[in-house]
Amino acid sequence: MLTSRQRVMNALNFQATDRIPKDLGGMRSTSISAFSYPSLVAALGLPPRLPRIEDAFQMLALPDLDVLDALGCDVVTIADGVTNAIPQPERWHRYRFNGRLDALVQHPRRYRVVEDGAIMLSGRKMVSASYVFDEPHGGQPLHLDTELPMVNLKAMRRRLARQRIKDADVVRLHELCRQVRESTDRAVFLNEGALNAPISIHAYGGLAVFPLLCLLEPDYVAELHAIAVEHTLYNIRALLPEIEKYVDVIMIASDDWGTQNTTFASPQVYRDLFLPYRRAINDACHALAPNTKLFLHSCGAIYDLIEPIIESGFDILNPVQWPAGGHSYSEWKAAAGGRLALWGGGVNAQHTLQHGTVAQVRAEAKRVSRALAEGGGYVFANIHNLLAEVSAEKVIALYRAAE
Repeated sequence: MLTSRQRVMNALNFQATDRIPKDLGGMRSTSISAFSYPSLVAALGLPPRLPRIEDAFQMLALPDLDVLDALGCDVVTIADGVTNAIPQPERWHRYRFNGRLDALVQHPRRYRVVEDGAIMLSGRKMVSASYVFDEPHGGQPLHLDTELPMVNLKAMRRRLARQRIKDADVVRLHELCRQVRESTDRAVFLNEGALNAPISIHAYGGLAVFPLLCLLEPDYVAELHAIAVEHTLYNIRALLPEIEKYVDVIMIASDDWGTQNTTFASPQVYRDLFLPYRRAINDACHALAPNTKLFLHSCGAIYDLIEPIIESGFDILNPVQWPAGGHSYSEWKAAAGGRLALWGGGVNAQHTLQHGTVAQVRAEAKRVSRALAEGGGYVFANIHNLLAEVSAEKVIALYRAAE
């Protein structure tokens, strides 16, 4: 019988496992809405508790260990200092979300109820009919009658220099990772912003702007990315040697390249302006932590980017959104081959999970997970987070199907 950690690492190394490893909440796109989490706890026959909201904007619950046990999940998270592997009672404070949800949050004073009953948080708003916080334009307005906004690169270099990881942060993370590692035999998934390079198709000016800059100002984008790499390599060299023996998977990049039908920019843009910089970071990580796996989150129809993603040195691709772009899950698996592990993709989240019956969810998840797990290189999860509208019965059917 393998431990959860062995099961996950065997799968990621394309070695034999006793069953398909599973994840709920290892990172902020494989989790569950805090609004639906209490129903899941009840449906599993577990004692009631207030959900801990780890990601405030997406309103995601931090899965408890007994929930992971009940669903057979093999991963714990460390996310910017928060973990579900050990108790951290000092971090959590009760907040009732204007009567909509009784929960625990980290910073209750940051929430503000406005006159119409909506709740504000750092400029974002959750109206009474919503389950997440939104902002106008998705925070990314586009004005075609003005010049495209461009970051002042000298100012960016100075700002990133001020944001370099501090010795005290390294000590704090070392201790937390050590405690987590010693507390569990599950795989440890580290989500730490200091290691996630500020390189993204939508990081500077948004999805409407930055792809245009890649076409019109490639030299500017190349210089910007070189500055981002310099900053990230400093953090990697300072932190990774101190924690690498305690963590198994690192969120090294979150960069949504896909729409429902295609990519925001061409594969050639990725090869020219992203691949070399991603590769420099990934090569440094592999040299410093050869046993730690590097995780890329990239939503949408990115099938045509699988090959350059492999060339970039990533070990894992998530969320495996095979319903987008017209390629089957079997085609995604074949393209990844034995070179890139897949994490997610367990069911068509926008259609079957949302609108199908429990039996349909179970049947599709069983079929998909078997195909993606063939030959190794697969960890089961939904395509992105389990939304508030998804019933507990479907969640349970989803995870039991992967057994």
